[in-house]
Amino acid sequence: MADGYARETGKIGVCCATSGPGATNLITGVACAYDNNIPMLVITAQTALPTFGKHPLQESTCTGIDTLGMLQHCTRYNSLVSHPLQFENKLMTALQRAVRAPMGPVHLSIPVDVFRSVNTQLTPSYGLLALLQPSSSVDDEALAALNVMLFSAKNIVLLIGAGCGEAIGSVLEFADLSGASVITTPDGKGLVSSRHPLFRGVFGFAGHASAETLLRDKSVDLIIAIGTGMGEWNSGGWSDSVLNARLVHIDDSEEHLTDTPMARLHVRGRILSIFERLLKHMFDIRRTGNYEQERRSFVRKQHGADWNPREMLAAPDKYESSAVPILPQRLMRELGRLFPPTTRFLADTGNSVAWAVHYLQLSKDRRVGERRREGRGSAFAAGRRKTSAGWLRVIMNFAPMGWAIGGAIGTAVGNPNVPVVCITGDGSFLMNGQEISVAVAERQTVIFVVLNDQALGMVKHGQRLARAEQIGCDLPFTDFAAMARAMGAQAHTIRTPEELCTLDIAAMCARKGPTLLDVLIDREEVPPMNVRMRVLAGGL
Repeated sequence: MADGYARETGKIGVCCATSGPGATNLITGVACAYDNNIPMLVITAQTALPTFGKHPLQESTCTGIDTLGMLQHCTRYNSLVSHPLQFENKLMTALQRAVRAPMGPVHLSIPVDVFRSVNTQLTPSYGLLALLQPSSSVDDEALAALNVMLFSAKNIVLLIGAGCGEAIGSVLEFADLSGASVITTPDGKGLVSSRHPLFRGVFGFAGHASAETLLRDKSVDLIIAIGTGMGEWNSGGWSDSVLNARLVHIDDSEEHLTDTPMARLHVRGRILSIFERLLKHMFDIRRTGNYEQERRSFVRKQHGADWNPREMLAAPDKYESSAVPILPQRLMRELGRLFPPTTRFLADTGNSVAWAVHYLQLSKDRRVGERRREGRGSAFAAGRRKTSAGWLRVIMNFAPMGWAIGGAIGTAVGNPNVPVVCITGDGSFLMNGQEISVAVAERQTVIFVVLNDQALGMVKHGQRLARAEQIGCDLPFTDFAAMARAMGAQAHTIRTPEELCTLDIAAMCARKGPTLLDVLIDREEVPPMNVRMRVLAGGL
């Protein structure tokens, strides 16, 4: 939930837990935030200092079950506050580490006697807002080299990752002016409209052949990857179509840049600052009377004027199929069509993310109404669109099942004025579905869409595609609508496209409380998971 809140607001998510098992229950969520660079403050309780080593109840120190040690490898900062006078300094350090690249979760373990200490300091010693402002640093030498490359480049492709959130407006303006084609990583899909005339699909896990074809076009002389690491899912299983000498990698995270030693150029720095300066350089060139980039832009936009995003889909006929049980492809079409453009979609690990990345599209441009004003000290300038996460949120790499269920509730808490849709599987809901009771208690507008195929779908289809033994993947039929109603939510069972299309979506989105859709999907439809199968077959 803290993860979802941080993605939606651009602020630091905060979660707290008791000592011992309370802390260990956090570890998977913290590890997921670490792997996805989500700023988060994690606070766990600790037994009193004089009891260390005496085996008090739920001791989780170095002499007990060492939760500090467990969290060491999935946090950016991790410390025990062993004296009241340490608290302010360690808190300030933790918060700064959470928001500095690479961003991620930080952890403070606080003994109960330290918590109970009287604090006589009434005002903070540091200006916290100033300390948490993002750095605008840029590698000037690398940026100058990039400008030289751009001047001579004839065919540019931008690969947009999730780290472009703050800068997406400037990145797309750069694409428009330069005539660059645009593709995204799976976790960057929500930052770009599928109807953008320069958009050519998702590259990587569950991606589109159009994006892969574009990268393999020999006329492309620059591939600019922005705000993304190059793990298995974002790189198409470490495909040489992107990991080659045509690559320029722009990022504020040194960890991401180390993934691409083969790149022609690395540009380090805040992505927003880099693209604001690239745009200024382009406008300066135009003032000198050089309109070559503008000509290329015009040609590309003319070429993409009749772009139909339906052309990207692997099975466009199934996208509109009336088959019963409902096909997951048709389900994705209706979710994008029925819900308003301001909806936040979160797709869970498993088949859910595969179907959503490939087939989910918005029927309208969500930019309408996406303005906000923030006070001084915010990470977002006054009037700038809030784009920290985009309309679709997914997770890469660590990928725990059930992430989207809590994440959706945290998203709704962060922004109660928009609908939130969690697309999850029956296996994930059996793990974390009880969290719907939190949405009931907090009266949060979250629509949980459960893809009910009585299986751990990605395991089942992966075993079939690999001609392996079918084992450990079937689930007993569960009435998830009944489960939701038992916890106080509204719920509907969906068996056909007609039942889905006749739902009162407006009433769901206006209701202060969760709704669950138990969608009985076709069990035999294979999700677009070729990248994963290719990696497994190669033994990588």
